[in-house]
Amino acid sequence: METSELLSKVRKVEIKTKGLSRHLFTGEYHSAFKGRGMSFSEVRSYQYGDDVRMIDWNVTARTGEPHVKIFEEERELTVMLLIDMSQSSFFGTAAQMKHEILTEICAVLAFSAINNNDKVGVLFFSDKVEKFMPPKKGRQYILRIIRELIDFQPKGKGTNIGAALEYFNNALKKRSVCFLLSDFLAKGYEAPLRIAARKHDLIGVQIVDPRETALPNIGLMRVKDPETGQVQWLDTASASVRKYYEDWHREQSDYFRGVFLKSGADVVRIQTNESYVNALLKFFHKRIR
Repeated sequence: METSELLSKVRKVEIKTKGLSRHLFTGEYHSAFKGRGMSFSEVRSYQYGDDVRMIDWNVTARTGEPHVKIFEEERELTVMLLIDMSQSSFFGTAAQMKHEILTEICAVLAFSAINNNDKVGVLFFSDKVEKFMPPKKGRQYILRIIRELIDFQPKGKGTNIGAALEYFNNALKKRSVCFLLSDFLAKGYEAPLRIAARKHDLIGVQIVDPRETALPNIGLMRVKDPETGQVQWLDTASASVRKYYEDWHREQSDYFRGVFLKSGADVVRIQTNESYVNALLKFFHKRIR
């Protein structure tokens, strides 16, 4: 991609997602994800209604006036984005491809994080770990992440969620808020998922295109698996073929939802023909409640 075209795309994503994060998500993000605890801020004179358990007896004895300790929330968090760059993410039959929506969601989450003075890191994966960007702060770093999302060329084509989680578990020792974004058309990642969910606040974000859940009845159709390269003909006029296809995708989604919820992690499902803004807001409000 030409540099001017890339910068133009980055700018468009920044304008759209930065506005969303500022006007819609920053408050919800702050409320949905708590800091590490409470830290001491200052001592002030006792006021009616203050908790007597917060009285600082040393200062009270020294001044002869009752004083209380004031604490504030330690806000700084680390947000990690584990992003599926396999070939199946570069698919879409609605207004946008799965990868384009994934890029915007990551940008919204990243801008929401830096608006709260949190660090953001990224791990790109396919059937292997493609690239790791350690958590940092700042607008320029977020723009670099967006550039990578738009222009990154993965070496692998398949999907290995387990390998990504294993790398993440080893690379990040400090507790973080981790968003794992994928279509989750893969299995076999239960063990590293359980470990990640114990150590971190883990959220699985599933991006789904409506054409993946149901085939149209249009007769013979030539299809290609983007991850394996296998090409074959499907008779979409056959009710049994359409049912097999629907059952297969439902099984993948049920597996994703089941293993995440069993491990104690959260899940969000976003369709490419629907607003991801509404889906994220609904998720944040649920977390707040």
